[in-house]
Amino acid sequence: MGKGTDKLYITHSEWASEDAYSASAGSGIAKSKAPDATFKRLPFNFCAVSLQPFETPACTADGTVFDIDNILPWLLEHGTNPVNGNTLKADDLIRLHFAKNDDGEMVDPVTFKVFTDNTHLVALKNTGNVFAYDTVERLNIKAKMWRDLVSDDEFSRKDIITLQDPQNVQSRNLSSFKYIKEGTSTLSDEQRRERDASVNKPALGNAASVLKTKDSPATSKTPQVGKYLHQATSKPSPTSLTKKTSANSAPKHSPSPAHTSKQTPYNAAQHTTGRAAASFTSTGLTPHTSAALALLSDEEYMLKARRVKHPGYARITTTHGPLSLELLPEHAPKAVWNFIQLAKKGYYKDVIFHRNIRNFMLQGGDPTGTGRGGTSCWGKNFEDEFEGPRSHDARGVVSMANKGKNTNSSQFFITYRPCPHLDRKHTIFARVVEGMDTLTLIENVDVDEGKRPLEEVRIEEVTVLIDPFEEFLKRKEEKDRAAEVEEEVRKAGGREDDRTTWTGKRIRSDGVVEGDAAAAGVGKYLDTMNYAKNGDGDVLEEWEREEQPVRKKMKGVGGFGNFDNW
Repeated sequence: MGKGTDKLYITHSEWASEDAYSASAGSGIAKSKAPDATFKRLPFNFCAVSLQPFETPACTADGTVFDIDNILPWLLEHGTNPVNGNTLKADDLIRLHFAKNDDGEMVDPVTFKVFTDNTHLVALKNTGNVFAYDTVERLNIKAKMWRDLVSDDEFSRKDIITLQDPQNVQSRNLSSFKYIKEGTSTLSDEQRRERDASVNKPALGNAASVLKTKDSPATSKTPQVGKYLHQATSKPSPTSLTKKTSANSAPKHSPSPAHTSKQTPYNAAQHTTGRAAASFTSTGLTPHTSAALALLSDEEYMLKARRVKHPGYARITTTHGPLSLELLPEHAPKAVWNFIQLAKKGYYKDVIFHRNIRNFMLQGGDPTGTGRGGTSCWGKNFEDEFEGPRSHDARGVVSMANKGKNTNSSQFFITYRPCPHLDRKHTIFARVVEGMDTLTLIENVDVDEGKRPLEEVRIEEVTVLIDPFEEFLKRKEEKDRAAEVEEEVRKAGGREDDRTTWTGKRIRSDGVVEGDAAAAGVGKYLDTMNYAKNGDGDVLEEWEREEQPVRKKMKGVGGFGNFDNW
């Protein structure tokens, strides 16, 4: 275990020596490999001139990334690379194209992995597209397929430019940048004038000399990196300046809340979007860590039992007369929605009643007229809805026809008599409120052996008179508008009539306190005698009260008594 020995331990001198070797060299790391104390790493998405996040990135042939808006003024004034001092022209810059995900993070355009400061980044010189080196190595270099994975343009190995290499962090060391070592300001004349115009130096007193010294070019030996880290970009936005001003003026002792409670949307589902789980199990998806609730559409929100409680109305015009229906969406919203949507698009027009069983029911709603066709408004069968107190307990009950469990489509039937044996087998969604005479005429129509009417009984038209779902949305919009108005009034200080005293009595706009009367007080509870007085205040008459008879004490019968004589 020891160096060149068979000892089972390492001595202190061996561990502390400069040539110690191990996975973690510890205190004996070689001085040549020791990190510089002034090492400050530039993030991969920062401009090397402004030291701020770039918006329009461009790079040089050696992989130094700049923001075009910041490097062009430097090139016009100096004509050199601010990082290494070599000659640099605007034509030598290569415009970069970073792919972004839904959250605005820079990702690899093929694998959609998010770029970090530890990602090996490369760019193609001829197209400017930025990839992770792992992607280019696996799909281009090893596969010997020299085409851009995004634009399909040809390139060679010489066109691969390394923008960031985690194994060579010295290329991102701010302390090694030439303009920072020399203390050269990267501000243009226009930016410098704009900065000076915003400061009233004569009013600063002794601080004016400090600013003057700061503006003068410094030639200190130790690089002053910190003062460039918060340097403004070439085009500072008013929003950013406002944020900085408000942040500086805010008291330091008032911490911002760690969690801001968001109001749950009215149409939030009981399940999440599932994006976090999907991105966790698949590397091809953008990573998501939020467990936000999924949002329901207006249709999904309304098609919940006991949500839309107001009934709707529709009229079925037949060849034998009209039938007026009351639609019941409270416990069968999907069946009512399906009937209304099919009726609005004319699905039931000229559809016959293909089955008529006297003293039982009338069935229709199949466009083919065979009893084996029909489809719902969703294009597929939907489930039964048996919740609620509805029952086939009267003549004129309208229910969904089916061929088994959860097989509702477009067919429906109307009962001629109570049929309790159909409860919890067919979904009740309406009842006939007018047109019982029409129902009697249809019931008396002669039928063949297959219970098919010999005389055609046809639906001419189905008219939706009141759509309960549209009425629900209208009421909800009105309620939301009223709530918004109330919130605005509350923020404005409330209405005049909403003011109250500390006892809870309301103060009207004219200043009168409701319930404030002269008789209101303790005196109204006292048992006072009534006096009749004349104009001089003399007592004319006093109402005498009858004396209550003295109640006799009851002697105790049996037991020990009340012990009064003890």
